[in-house]
Order: sequence, then structure tokens, then C-alpha cells
Amino acid sequence: MKSEPHAPIGAPSNDLRAEIRPRAGHVLGLGPDGFHKIAYVEWGSPDSSRVVVCVHGLTRQGRDFDFLARALAARGSRVICPDVVGRGLSGRLSNPDDYAAPQYLADMAVLIARLGVETIDWVGTSMGGLIGLLLAAKPNSPVGRLVMNDIGPFIAKSALQDIAGYLGTDPFFPDFDAAVAYVRSVHDGFGPLGEEDWAHLAQHSVRAGPGGGFRLRYDPALAVPFRKTADADADLWAVWAKLRVPVLVLRGENSKVLSADTACAMAAGGPDGAGPRAEIVTFPGVGHAPALMAEEQIAAVADWLGPRIS
Repeated sequence: MKSEPHAPIGAPSNDLRAEIRPRAGHVLGLGPDGFHKIAYVEWGSPDSSRVVVCVHGLTRQGRDFDFLARALAARGSRVICPDVVGRGLSGRLSNPDDYAAPQYLADMAVLIARLGVETIDWVGTSMGGLIGLLLAAKPNSPVGRLVMNDIGPFIAKSALQDIAGYLGTDPFFPDFDAAVAYVRSVHDGFGPLGEEDWAHLAQHSVRAGPGGGFRLRYDPALAVPFRKTADADADLWAVWAKLRVPVLVLRGENSKVLSADTACAMAAGGPDGAGPRAEIVTFPGVGHAPALMAEEQIAAVADWLGPRIS
């Protein structure tokens, strides 16, 4: 199930979706030590009645969703893809311990307020899915539907320790090809992507170094709070039980982060059946996490969110 290479965003194409361009924006979030920038890109009509917020994984950034966002915008949705603080073009925090759920939730609340809407759909990959889970479980949440991409309420410590092994290493790449090779090796679970796909992911994953070459575009200090919690399983089933919204769960068949047992439990409403009975879609030949760049993965999300808005 290998995906065909995609043209870069903005490249000439017979596909009408190629005419849809992202618009850059930002809001200010407030943390214990002051304000910080929360960058985002927005796709589609700002007047659309369907608003989708797409949030990335632990070390990633909002441009990971370019292909999904462009497809959803072509169906009439307004799509917002932020860079969580410490990633992408967003600001960094002076205290590494603030890279945690309370700050992320507060920042996303500010972003949603900027959008001026009552209800949103949420698509979250890995960490982004957990942020969505925590937001959707809050009373009076604006999250109306939740897509969790290869993440669930339970994560075994072995999976967390695997992530901790590469997190925050801050490698240097002498050229862009080396950066592409690194992104491809660290994120091989994304699946069998084309060469252009990996180049696209790497393009937005690195920044030019001060003396030449490239560095990753996330704060290595993210590793500090993560490693403090990686020695124990993450268990959020109590949060899952508070959900009252429809949930779609995407899973890579070979994922070590979202086990088949956890996915089955999500489909059953959780260990005690108190939460939503999620719909599960599994993609063969993929690990953690489906990149949402292949047509079948995009279709799974787009079809679940609903028909084209005319």
C-alpha cells in the first residue's frame, strides 16, 4: 500500500486542490514566564461553517497536515494547523517543565477563541490526539468530534522510553539530504511514503543553522519533562470515560504506541464501557503514526467528518 509521491504545496497541478494555499497567522499564549507566539497555518474559507483543528505529534509541526488540510479545504472546511509551543515557528518556553498539558490546553483555548466559532472538529496525531482528548473531556468543550491518530488513553512505558531515546538529541545536519535521511529514519513508522513526501516533511522539520547546515525545528528541552514521566505507563482511561463526543481512531497496524488491545478497548467504550465506542480504522504496513498523506488515510478522515460543503 505504497503511496505515490505528492507534488510540493503550490506546485502546478491539474488537481484543483493545488490552488488552495495556506495562510500564516499567530496568536499569543500566556505562560508562567510571559507571553509566547503560537504560529499556525489556515486553509480554506474563513467563513466555512465546518472548522477543523489539526494538531501534530510530540516533535512535529503543523505543516505535517498540509495534504490532509488541503483535501479538507477542497471539501469546504476551514482548517487550522498550529505549531504547539516549542515546535515549528512557535515560540519557546524558558522553563522546560512548562512543556506539559496545562500549557498546551491553555494555548489551544486561546487559538480556538481566535477562530470565533462555537464548535470545532479536532484531528490529533499522537500528542495532538491526547491534547484533543483532554480538551474534549472538559465540561462545555467546543470539540464536537474527535479524530485520534495512533494514540489512545493508555501508552505502555516501553513505547514512551523508545521515544525518549531520540527526543532532545539536537543533531546537526551538514546538508538537506542528511536532514531528510534523519527524518525518514526516526519516523519510519509513518509508512511507505514517496521521496517527495519525506522531503516535504523534512523541509518543515529543520531550520538553517547559524554556521551553515541544519538543525531540528523544535526545542530540545522538550525532553526534560517527557523523560520524567517515561518510566511509567500513561493511563488516561478516567479521562476517556468523561468523553461524550464521537471518536474516530486511526491506527498503524505495526504501532507500538497504540496497541491493538487499547484500540479494541476504545471501541468498547473503555475498560468499564463508560466512554464513547470509537470507530477504529487500521492501516496495514504502517507504524506510529499514519502520516495522513496517503489518499486512503485522507479519505478515512474526510469521509468520517462528513460530505463536501457546497
